[in-house]
Amino acid sequence: MRLLILGGTEFVGRAFAEAGLARDWEVTVFHRGRHAPPAGVRALHGDRNDQRGIRALAGGEWDLVVDTWQFAPTAVRDAARLLSDRAGHYIYVSSRSVYEFPTGPGLDERAPVVAGDPDDPAGDYARLKRGGELAAQAVFGDRALLVRAGLVLGPGENVGRLPWWLNRIARGGLVPAPGPRELALQYIDARDLAAWALTAAAGGVGGTFNTVGPPGQATMGGLLEACLAATGSDAELRWIEPQVLLAAGVEPWNQLPIWIPPGDLYDTMHGGNVAKALAAGLRCRPVAETVADTWAWQRTLPNHAPAGTRHSPTGISAEVEAGLLNG
Repeated sequence: MRLLILGGTEFVGRAFAEAGLARDWEVTVFHRGRHAPPAGVRALHGDRNDQRGIRALAGGEWDLVVDTWQFAPTAVRDAARLLSDRAGHYIYVSSRSVYEFPTGPGLDERAPVVAGDPDDPAGDYARLKRGGELAAQAVFGDRALLVRAGLVLGPGENVGRLPWWLNRIARGGLVPAPGPRELALQYIDARDLAAWALTAAAGGVGGTFNTVGPPGQATMGGLLEACLAATGSDAELRWIEPQVLLAAGVEPWNQLPIWIPPGDLYDTMHGGNVAKALAAGLRCRPVAETVADTWAWQRTLPNHAPAGTRHSPTGISAEVEAGLLNG
């Protein structure tokens, strides 16, 4: 198989590149040259923000194209049009953020979505992703596989959510653990996302899929205990109820990454219906494996910290943490 990845050097895109290489496919990555791609790929260079930048894609044919773009849908539109008669299947990695909020628990692919426009030059994240979906579908039709991912974790995570917890727990001492301990989580390892999407597209599957693990594949307690085991830390988790954290002004998701207290946002992020993807072969590894492999990757980085992105969590300050532990 000939695989083209628009990106392919960081986190999710890199997971696709590595998955293709592991299958002995011919892998090409198109990127701006800011990060080194995996060894063994063919690299093309250009900037999608400049229409002249995609000229490097003017020649060549591919069986599958992977696009993880999260900005102006016009870039998806232009790339899809350029590749329309030289690519078999187009995988667009979208987001469950495209659903109208609040969604309620158990949403499936038929839930209402936000408005989107493939010709939008700008917009909020949900509208941009929806516009990207429409751009891919407008060109590739049934040959477009729309992958609506949720929370994505695993080695290479440049957002820094799981890495934040691993670093904090590795430091030891008392650690504020956001409760309840049995709070169910829903996420996907980037490697499982890539493996499923490549297999599905190679088999001719198109359409829209909520591509995340089943609700409750892990709990907040299980995740943090896996962090303890992976780091070998002597840290002690002190579980704190949601109302106490919220009263202290702690911001869910950003200041305590991954954690969202029960409510509308929790139902949206951690209660999605993924029956369609599971029936189509999606399989997810245990949380302990994702955590251990992420820590092994982090240990290769300066200060065990990824570079971060504009979505990176801030974490709680030492002062707020002390107040929670001493309260």
